[in-house]
Amino acid sequence: MTADFAFSAIAKRSDRRPAAWRRPLIRWLEGIEGGWSLPLLLICFVVAWLTYLSIAYLGSGLHPDVLETWTLGRHFAWGYPKHPPLMGWVAGAWTSLFPLTDWSLHLMAMTNAALALWLVDLITRRFVAGDKRVIVLLLLMLTPAYQFHAQRFNANAVLLAVWPLATYCFLRAFETRNATWAIAAGLTAAIAMLGKYYSVFLLASFALAAISHPQRRAYFTSPSPWISTAAGLVALSPHLHWLAATGAAPFDYALAHAGTDMWTSLHDSAFFLLGLAAAMGVSAVTWITIAGHRIRRLPRDFAAMNPSLKLLYYIAIGTIALPVITSLAVGTDLPSLWALQGLFLFAVLVVCGARHRIERFYTVNATVLVAAFAVVAATIGAPLHALYRNSYGYGEGRGFYHQAAKELTRHWHELTAAPLAVVGGDDGLALAAAFYSPDHPHYQNVMDLPHETATQVGWAALCFRDQTNCLDVMERTAIQAGNFEKREMTLQAELLGLFGGTRNVVAFMVPPRSGLSVTIPPSAVNSDRR
Repeated sequence: MTADFAFSAIAKRSDRRPAAWRRPLIRWLEGIEGGWSLPLLLICFVVAWLTYLSIAYLGSGLHPDVLETWTLGRHFAWGYPKHPPLMGWVAGAWTSLFPLTDWSLHLMAMTNAALALWLVDLITRRFVAGDKRVIVLLLLMLTPAYQFHAQRFNANAVLLAVWPLATYCFLRAFETRNATWAIAAGLTAAIAMLGKYYSVFLLASFALAAISHPQRRAYFTSPSPWISTAAGLVALSPHLHWLAATGAAPFDYALAHAGTDMWTSLHDSAFFLLGLAAAMGVSAVTWITIAGHRIRRLPRDFAAMNPSLKLLYYIAIGTIALPVITSLAVGTDLPSLWALQGLFLFAVLVVCGARHRIERFYTVNATVLVAAFAVVAATIGAPLHALYRNSYGYGEGRGFYHQAAKELTRHWHELTAAPLAVVGGDDGLALAAAFYSPDHPHYQNVMDLPHETATQVGWAALCFRDQTNCLDVMERTAIQAGNFEKREMTLQAELLGLFGGTRNVVAFMVPPRSGLSVTIPPSAVNSDRR
């Protein structure tokens, strides 16, 4: 306790007579309500972590999840075989404006994370002003959700921005019961479902929060919830029609995560909660340091909580409790990664619910901590990561993606002048060939490729030499096709002239019978990553 009061005295003294190095940061903090400080923070965030990603993965390919997302976005559809369509739409829109390069998709991922943080601030500014707004964002920047999780842009990462947007619109719809906000709440809820079906827990939490709130009668007797429901169903109707017409393939993928026994579900649920606690660990310690002895006021602050914050509290509890209850009842997998996009709810609650003032001393210190974390990651962590991966590689073989695509394209054009149109085999290698090959073939499970299409356009498949099952399946498929070539390539990782590990890759190539290729309509290629 003595230490807490000592720090409090230091904080007050620092606020009265700040050190010279603190003054630029204080001027920056004074611009929060002026509207320029937080955009500057988010720009710096994107630049710092784009630098980290560009260095850390130098010489390596993109993560297979990112490549899969790009593959889905190559043609517009109301659904895709494994996930709802939002992530593919975003990637497709992005790559229609930006080049097909690693830095471009890293920028997409970090822009999505920055947008998510900006949307969180939309919620925060409804309850607090000034330093507390930036404290919420700084605490979130100390979690892995907005850098390491965000860089793997997939169905989970796309929810980072969608969940705060849907939450903000729901809060406004509940508070105002205005038709415009009700429609916005319904549309953004539908967008969340189009991101990932896991968002059903967010929507259920909205309903739980509305039922638990003291103003529930006024809300449910107004047109607002029913307008939201109607707007959401209308927005979802094309996807629902797609599900009905195609056999609801994403549900098959989702159900593959169900059916575990009770002990496994208990284990998964425990690690789900521990994983989320660990993700917030650094942020929690930072907040405890900021609050000091004032953390004892938490029960009092909670009792006096703003009614809108209480609504947010019920939502936060629902997003954690409902997945755990469902996992125990149905027996589903429950990785904590699936819930990282909801951590912002707890940061907003803790900071906005605290009724005490935060000394600028602590805000400056938190800013320096976040900046130091990013700088050390980009200047020390990223080069070490790149060197380590160049020597020891990745489980999925990302260090060989560029070379595999280049060599496959070269071998293919030794056989035929036709562009490489379809590629399959190992998921990671095939997705990488689709992205990095100049021909940009379509990724496909070649076993499902119609015989007529295979004959007209040909196909290629890649397997690592140690993937026995992949080799057996692809060789049998190639033999059935008739005319094929099998070639083995030894690839070596390279980082700025420094050679690393090696791995052998086997290519199966079935050239088109005519020697010429035809354009493949999107419907002929099923981008189903199995």
